[in-house]
Amino acid sequence: MDSNSLARYIEATNGISKPWLLVQLRLKKLEERRHTIPPEEYLQEVESLHQELMNLGEWWVGIEDEVFE
Repeated sequence: MDSNSLARYIEATNGISKPWLLVQLRLKKLEERRHTIPPEEYLQEVESLHQELMNLGEWWVGIEDEVFE
């Protein structure tokens, strides 16, 4: 699945309110341009996305059924 397909999926499933899907989309876009940027920049962006994902924490605890349809 490319980033355009993923974006359409996120829109179709009202995933815009699901931050982990937005991080996944950004990761997919980064993957697609990996060969056009220096390795150091790629690694820095992966680390940044990882930190953003970790910052989400366990916000979903207690509402799993609602957010993980």
